[in-house]
Amino acid sequence: MPEKWVPEPWLRGTLREVPAVHRAVLHALELASEDLHRWCGPLSDEQLNRRPAHIAPVAFHLRHISRSLDRLLTYAEGGSLNEEQLSGLKSELEPGASRDGLFAELSATLTTSVTRIRSLSRADLETARGVGRRKLPTTLGGLLVHIADHTQRHVGQAVTTAKFVLAQSP
Repeated sequence: MPEKWVPEPWLRGTLREVPAVHRAVLHALELASEDLHRWCGPLSDEQLNRRPAHIAPVAFHLRHISRSLDRLLTYAEGGSLNEEQLSGLKSELEPGASRDGLFAELSATLTTSVTRIRSLSRADLETARGVGRRKLPTTLGGLLVHIADHTQRHVGQAVTTAKFVLAQSP
């Protein structure tokens, strides 16, 4: 039986109470969750960690999406990264991830990210922000747009890798 077609989140008429930029970011995260669960959710632990042609495994992209959301939102809130965030960055490519652990981290991060983005909904998008140790210049709006772009970029890489892994499986 074919799947019922559902429009992408941005075409569902939801989140009207949230300003347009924030709404677009929230819709991008909602789409990310749907796509990752659909295409990567069925993979086994071994498949999630597999590196076809030595490219980054799906597990890396799932970890990176979760952890980069936290880091980028920290900058959007005007903060600096803590030791736990820096340690998490260094461990994103480690092998041996479990499906349950990866999707639990993703789910928790997406939930807290929605709350954090909503809390920024009244802030001026032109507010200056700095990224990284060198405090590279951007704005709150620039960070929010990057959150959506960056997340979707890694969703695409995770889905493509998942398709390669499945094509190579017996």
